[in-house]
Amino acid sequence: MRNLLTLETMTQQTQRMTAGAARGISNWGAVVIDGLITLGDIALFAYTMLRWLFTASPKRGTILPVFYQVGVLSLPVVALTGTFIGMVLAIQSYAQFHTIGLENKLGAVINMSLVRELGPVLAATMLAGRVGSAMAAVIGTMRVTEQIDALLAMGADPVHYLVVPRFLACIFLIPALTIMADFMGIVGGYFYSVIILNIDHAQYLRNSRDYVGGFDFFSGIFKSVFFGAIIAVVSCYRGFHCQAGAEGVGKAATAAFVLSFVLILGIDVILNILLEAVYMMLWPRGAVLF
Repeated sequence: MRNLLTLETMTQQTQRMTAGAARGISNWGAVVIDGLITLGDIALFAYTMLRWLFTASPKRGTILPVFYQVGVLSLPVVALTGTFIGMVLAIQSYAQFHTIGLENKLGAVINMSLVRELGPVLAATMLAGRVGSAMAAVIGTMRVTEQIDALLAMGADPVHYLVVPRFLACIFLIPALTIMADFMGIVGGYFYSVIILNIDHAQYLRNSRDYVGGFDFFSGIFKSVFFGAIIAVVSCYRGFHCQAGAEGVGKAATAAFVLSFVLILGIDVILNILLEAVYMMLWPRGAVLF
C-alpha cells in the first residue's frame, strides 16, 4: 500500500514537472513567434517606406523641420556624450597600460576604440533614446488623436508624409552626429591623457596617427548609417501601431527605444564580422600595437 502511494506521488510530481516544462516551452515559443511576426511587420513597413522614398521625394517644408529636430537639437547631448566617452576610456586604459610601461600607446587605443566601435554605438544609443522615442511619441499621439486618419481622408499617405522625412534625417544626420561624437571623444581623451595624466604630447599624437587609419573611421560611419535606418524605421513603426490612450503612447516610445537598442547591437555584431573580414582581405597583417 505504501509503495502504491509513493508511486502515485512520484507520478503526480512527474506530471506537474512535465506540465511546467510544457508551459515554459509554450511561453518561449509564443515569444519567438511574436518576435518573428514583429520583424516581419517591420520589414513590410520598411518596404512601404522605401517604395515611397524612390517614387516621390518629400517636400522641403516637410523635411527641414525634421532635420532640425534630429540634427541640430541633438548636437549638445552627442558632443557631451562623446567627450565623456573619451575621458572614461583614458581613465580606464591608463592604469592597465601603465603597469606594463605602454602608456604612450594610449592614444592609439582610445582613438581606435572610439572611431570603430564606441563612438557609433553609444551615439546611436543616445539618439535612439532622444530621437527615436520622440518620433514614436509624436506619431503615436497622431495615431491616438486620429490625425493620421485625417491625413488619409485628405488624400495624403501617412508613410510618405511622416516616415520618409524622418528616415532621411536619420540616415544622413546620425552619421554626421557620429563624427561629432568621435571628434569630441578624441578631444576628451587627449585632454585627460596629456593634460591630466602627463603623457607625452608628441608620442600620443604619433601613435594615434600610426594605428588609426581611414578604414577605422569609415567602419564607424558605415555602421552608423545602418543604426540610423534602424532607429527611424523601428520608431515610426511603433508610433504607427500605438495603442489607444496616453499609456499606449508611453509604451510605444519605450518599445521603440528597447527594440532599436537590441537591433543596433545585433546589426553591430554582423557588421563587425563583415568589416573585419574585409579588413583582413585588404591588410592581412593588420596593425601591430605591441
